[in-house]
Amino acid sequence: MPAFRLGTIRLRRTVHRWSSLGCTLFLLLSCVTGLPMIFSDEIDELMAPPAMLRGPAVKVDPPSLDGMITVAAARYPQEKVRFVFFDKDERQVKVVLGPADMPDRRRDHPLVFDADSGMLLDEPLPVASRRLSVMGVLNRLHTDLFAGFAGEMLMGFVGVLFVVAIISGVVLYAPYMKRLSFGTLRQRNSRIRWLDLHNLTGIVIAVWLAVVGATGVLNEVSKPLAALWRAGEAGRFGSGDHVPLGRGDSASVDAVFAKVRDALPENNVTSIIFPSRTFNNPRHFLVWSNGNTPLTHRLFSAAFVDAASGKLASVAQMPGYLRALQLSRPLHFGDFGGMPLKVVWAFLDVIAILVLVSGFLLYAKRSKEIGNTLA
Repeated sequence: MPAFRLGTIRLRRTVHRWSSLGCTLFLLLSCVTGLPMIFSDEIDELMAPPAMLRGPAVKVDPPSLDGMITVAAARYPQEKVRFVFFDKDERQVKVVLGPADMPDRRRDHPLVFDADSGMLLDEPLPVASRRLSVMGVLNRLHTDLFAGFAGEMLMGFVGVLFVVAIISGVVLYAPYMKRLSFGTLRQRNSRIRWLDLHNLTGIVIAVWLAVVGATGVLNEVSKPLAALWRAGEAGRFGSGDHVPLGRGDSASVDAVFAKVRDALPENNVTSIIFPSRTFNNPRHFLVWSNGNTPLTHRLFSAAFVDAASGKLASVAQMPGYLRALQLSRPLHFGDFGGMPLKVVWAFLDVIAILVLVSGFLLYAKRSKEIGNTLA
């Protein structure tokens, strides 16, 4: 074999080995934690604590956003209304309060109202006052290893290594696989068996692995990029030094909601962020909405409404790169085709775990054989 070809093969093997080893343990953790997360909606529904009220039952009659906000503010007069979230499927409105306008949301807590009847349904405790759920732990391990932004960037780098490992693995082993019938598992020794199993499972799901790895990287970088874009849009109004307008000085929230619905009739309003220095411009409401179709469900638009006058100040579509990042999310989680697709994603995730474990065992066996030879 020509020397240059031998050098190329050695380079490919080195790239594949070290990119694989650099990400194996992290990817194994991601696959193990990601398996139950595929069914997170179903698990959350089963494990949800019973509804509880921390005061007398209340009904807003007739149902209105302003009425719900008034009830929430009267129930917690020392706190600020920070957000309103809308759950279209459950027909619920969540009014979120917090002790202050601050980045830390662990002390925020929602009041959950029935959107149709106006009845107060639930008052969950703040995150800081309740135990972290099993799914909450798995989600943090999967996304940032409980290390915040640094953890997100580390997992993004791990995803890049994973994609490199997949590509180098296909390039390295595809010529060897041509010499064998597809699916062959040679029985010469245990290392050869593990090698053939690793190659077979890796090739079978290589495209899926590449898609999930690449979209995982995109998910990690989408959060800081979206935050930068949102801050840039809010900063265009130039009122960062102003004190956020309070409820008594602000326009009707029902009117704000209606204004955005009129401007974006094809969209669903998903949340309203109140004027603040932390998450929004202090003189505007920020209203998020998304599309009605499965394709546009993850494409969000941001509408800024002047808090004093109630006039629509701006409607900003996410830039193309952020829209592409949002569209990549369903491919990572497999949550765009109902339960059948979730089952397929779970099956492929189990095979991915087998690929990672077999690759690690191959390296361990090779290292042991080299050690025995040197001894």
